[in-house]
Amino acid sequence: MPPSEPKLLTVVLNWRTPDMTLRAAETALREMEGIAGELVIVDNDSRDGSFETMSRVVSERAWPRTRVLQSGRNGGFGAGNNVGIRAGLSDGSRPDYVYILNSDAFPDAGAIKALLTHLQAHPETGLAGSYIHGPDGDPHLTTFRFPSIASEFEGSLRFGPVSRLVRDRAVPVPIPDHTTRVDWLAGASLMMRMEVLERIGLFDEGFFLYFEETDLCRRAKMAGYPTDFVRESSVTHIGSVSTGMKEWREVPGYWFASRRHYFEKTHGRAYARLATLAHVAGGLLHRLRCLLTGRKPADPPRFLRSLVSHEFKRPRTGATRGGAATPRMTGG
Repeated sequence: MPPSEPKLLTVVLNWRTPDMTLRAAETALREMEGIAGELVIVDNDSRDGSFETMSRVVSERAWPRTRVLQSGRNGGFGAGNNVGIRAGLSDGSRPDYVYILNSDAFPDAGAIKALLTHLQAHPETGLAGSYIHGPDGDPHLTTFRFPSIASEFEGSLRFGPVSRLVRDRAVPVPIPDHTTRVDWLAGASLMMRMEVLERIGLFDEGFFLYFEETDLCRRAKMAGYPTDFVRESSVTHIGSVSTGMKEWREVPGYWFASRRHYFEKTHGRAYARLATLAHVAGGLLHRLRCLLTGRKPADPPRFLRSLVSHEFKRPRTGATRGGAATPRMTGG
């Protein structure tokens, strides 16, 4: 008896960018042609008419196998995607694969099929992600190693000789020119095996924004399911549309909260504090070099002060859950 056709559930998360989200969803639907499955658009409690607009457009255009859901709360990137994943397929059946796509990401021809084909051909792989590039073709770095004390020091020091010495510990991985295994990938275009999610759980909703993909890929790897970068899958990504990250004057509190949660969850509180001290030490040395050379420090103003404050002063419960915080639609 021939194997049944795999079913794919695509999830696109919206936060106050309904027109762009619809464009991403329409592109994904085009690339899902010939693939069994459905697409779910989740509005992450935008409260700006996004849900109504997207529901109306999907209905008026009679988009096939597409639903628009309301999350009911702004729980962040992972929580919003979890709403779509838990919704499953409309007939109640279980998808074999889940594909999450950012609202500002647009799969190029064959991108979704390439990820699906790769996971089918490599049953040991748990997650697979795309090569990401900007509208002008410039590559976006989305391939990484798991953070560590060494990477925290190297990343904040920004000193060539030290970076070369610990290059195998640095978080960023130079963009590969071929399909290969990595520790983790940004979630702009990421396909996951459903059986892996059933084993390790969905996104940890303790992360409001940032580090949720890092944690998910790490849990998958610990369970024996690594993550692959699939160079044949190419996606155009605008980036930072929902967060305004390119215009940040200072790093928001939820980034520090997610960073602390990641280190404490994976290595314990003592390790987390040592990682922060390593980052501060590297950052101070970086500032000393900048002072001596007349350069401007690379970090935003008050970054180290905020890092220490968030590490050693616990925020009030729910401080990063407020409706004013902006969910991230971009990976990394």
